[in-house]
Amino acid sequence: MRAASNLPTFGIVISSTLIPPRSSLVAVLLALLVLAGSSPGQAPAEGHSPKTAASSGLLVRRYTDGEKLTYHMKGSNEGWHYDVQAEGVVMKDSDGRYFEEYGWSNFTSNRSIALTPASLNFRQRVSLAPAYKVSIPDLTKVQPALIGPITDWLTFYSDLRLAMSQNLSNPGDHAYVKYGRASSWADGSYTLVGEDSIDFDITLKEVDAANRVATLLVRHVPPVNPEIKLPADWMRAPVADTPNNWIEVEKSDEGKYTAEVGKETFGVEMKVSLADGKILSGTIDNPVEVLTRECSDAALTKCGEPVRHQIRREIQIALQP
Repeated sequence: MRAASNLPTFGIVISSTLIPPRSSLVAVLLALLVLAGSSPGQAPAEGHSPKTAASSGLLVRRYTDGEKLTYHMKGSNEGWHYDVQAEGVVMKDSDGRYFEEYGWSNFTSNRSIALTPASLNFRQRVSLAPAYKVSIPDLTKVQPALIGPITDWLTFYSDLRLAMSQNLSNPGDHAYVKYGRASSWADGSYTLVGEDSIDFDITLKEVDAANRVATLLVRHVPPVNPEIKLPADWMRAPVADTPNNWIEVEKSDEGKYTAEVGKETFGVEMKVSLADGKILSGTIDNPVEVLTRECSDAALTKCGEPVRHQIRREIQIALQP
């Protein structure tokens, strides 16, 4: 992220570099769409349906009305480091469906940023109850520095909901949820092209029966045939060890073009309580292996030498006693 950009898909405007890659918002939305069974072209997981209304596997959330939860989150994003606290309470909506409502506070950073009253008053609802519809909140209500924590928080919950729908029961149980279709964050002005394409690879890694804890890994991975559109032939050669599944083309005020292509993955690992299904701890590792060329024409044929680099975000959360 190098400059302000508009995200019409989500109806939000982002005006800071202190946020995750735009594709992480797309990844959250995809997990929610796949879970809801509303994604066109979606294929079911291996022997499992992502439309499953409730889990009959090992991972089940059992809510207690009024329960209070406090999490500590740490993030690292291209030189920006932050700590923030999420304080939540379990509630019911008018239809009796459970959800968790969180507020954000105690924000510290290696840059001079303080949460505004609007950000401190913002409330985010998430849920692991199958019947509760989770959505991306209105991010215009918070300052840009809090968008990363909010969307990463939703990534943990949406990925765990998707995993719960796969009815995993034993260590090593695995499900692959195909999606693959290109999702865009282009705005048509500064960001001319912005697409990624992912599937979900879900594994129940470990079950600690004595301590009643399960370890879950949800990987967002490049499909066999990513459906992103590559406008220039030089973008087709794999940047890493899979077909390229991420592309971004940005136009500068001087009329130059920065064209990037590569491989993006997410590794979302969580410790989940077998007693009640709450998240005990979690990590997100979000690398993008990128090849960048500066071009002078819109067709991206008159370009400078390629430069390889990596964009990487790392997130940690932990439930506080």
